[in-house]
Amino acid sequence: MLVMTTSLIPETAPFNEEQRAWLNGFLSGFIGMVNDANAAQGLAMQVMSSQSQNGLAALLEEEDLDDAAWHDSTLAIDDRMHLAEGKPLPHRLMAAMAQLDCGSCGYLCKTYSAAIASGEEKNITLCSPGGKETKQMIKNLLKEAPAAENGNGKATASTNGSAKAWSRQNPYAAKLIESRPLNKEGSAKDTRHVAIDLVGSGLSYQVGDALGIYPTNCTELGSGIVEALGVDPKEMITGPSGIEKTLLDVLCQDYCLKDPNDELVELLAERVQAADDKKILKSMLDDGVPAGFDVLDVLLLARGTKISLPEFLETLSPLNPRLYSIASSMRHVGDQVHLTVGKVMYERAGRLRKGVASSMLADRLSVGSDVRVFIQPNHGGFTVPADPTKPMIMIGPGTGIAPFMAFLQERLQTKSPGKNWLFFGDQREALDFLYQEDLSGWYESGILTRLDTAFSRDAGKKVYVQDRMRENAAEVWQWLQDGAHIYICGDASRMAADVEKALLEIIGQHANLDVAEAKKFLQQLAADKRYVRDVY
Repeated sequence: MLVMTTSLIPETAPFNEEQRAWLNGFLSGFIGMVNDANAAQGLAMQVMSSQSQNGLAALLEEEDLDDAAWHDSTLAIDDRMHLAEGKPLPHRLMAAMAQLDCGSCGYLCKTYSAAIASGEEKNITLCSPGGKETKQMIKNLLKEAPAAENGNGKATASTNGSAKAWSRQNPYAAKLIESRPLNKEGSAKDTRHVAIDLVGSGLSYQVGDALGIYPTNCTELGSGIVEALGVDPKEMITGPSGIEKTLLDVLCQDYCLKDPNDELVELLAERVQAADDKKILKSMLDDGVPAGFDVLDVLLLARGTKISLPEFLETLSPLNPRLYSIASSMRHVGDQVHLTVGKVMYERAGRLRKGVASSMLADRLSVGSDVRVFIQPNHGGFTVPADPTKPMIMIGPGTGIAPFMAFLQERLQTKSPGKNWLFFGDQREALDFLYQEDLSGWYESGILTRLDTAFSRDAGKKVYVQDRMRENAAEVWQWLQDGAHIYICGDASRMAADVEKALLEIIGQHANLDVAEAKKFLQQLAADKRYVRDVY
């Protein structure tokens, strides 16, 4: 097996970083079939010739999928797959992604797809916005694809553990400074202002960047799995980290226990005795597991079925990092990084379910505890305008306010003269007005030119941020005419789609454009980096 530890594309090759990532994935698929280091080196050397570079540049031009019909986050996954029908595997894999180019997977949609198709990337669960639908579709595509098309699984990615910089592969062990509740007592939500110490790390970030956090599973879930397996929690094993630990520690620190893989479901379906349980498990192989169904649920469904510990561990995926929009500017907070984290906790089938990272940050870490972090740079121009005189319209309900706290801190510290307008919403004003004191102070001082809020549970009729935008349509349009940049942060499937619909209505109404023309207008704003979204 050939293990990639360095880029196959020389620094002198005339490609940008995005093209370089695509080409590394593309070439590794061929190299994976060679099984010969000298041949691999020879292929890489061929890329250095101008003739090869021109040919690859042409290939990239042909394969530039930014404008592909399916690269549209407003389309349902079934519609995207229909548009990619008959296309090569990387194209179909890309259509299965959420189309946000959000960077949460460490790639863009097209480069993540190319890496999976080539075999360079083995983890197919990294598209968090796509969630269960994307994961299931990728599995189906890989299962159906011929071995030659999917790289035959021979090329794998590897990372040098002695990297010079802290990164996703080499996270920094930072210290938790605080996890402070932002909601008032009586709220249905538990949102935290999280501050993390970066002193001495050398890490730096720009407003609009995200912080990657490696979480740990709660001990109760790990213990429940150990009990269901009937094994010793203190048994010493070596997990994905390569470090020998107790079984319980490995389960809590190294493995994803939220989403059961097909391999586990298939293993149990083959061995479970009860016909009804076998039928349920087999249906999950076709349709995926139900929402909220975790590894322990599968084990409890097949309770009493004998599987060995090594067999079980083989079916688990590594625990992926979670990305959070950074809620601070380093100009304002120094060597710290702040987050706005909504704690996830709910009951299902008589058992309390917890968001792995959010509950860790809210409950399981005490002040001074280590948390492994890395910086994920912003994508697509999601940062304050390069021209400080340009106005900003920021739309961020709930925890979507996070990056806009950073934007406003940055504008404050740089004394930017541009106007700033924030649309914020949540459930109840008295309980859920996140950062009310900061925002009110900025409004009074003039840093925040306009502040429009929508609290959906305070009146008989629910009111959302998109409703406030429609109420102020003429002024929104005027700000756009004045060169405003529009930013959206939050839920992709509902809020962001509703906000975009409102924007299209405002543009159509005030520019006298039909739906198709209004969409082209908004697309041009996006191309000019004046309409940028950080959605998930």
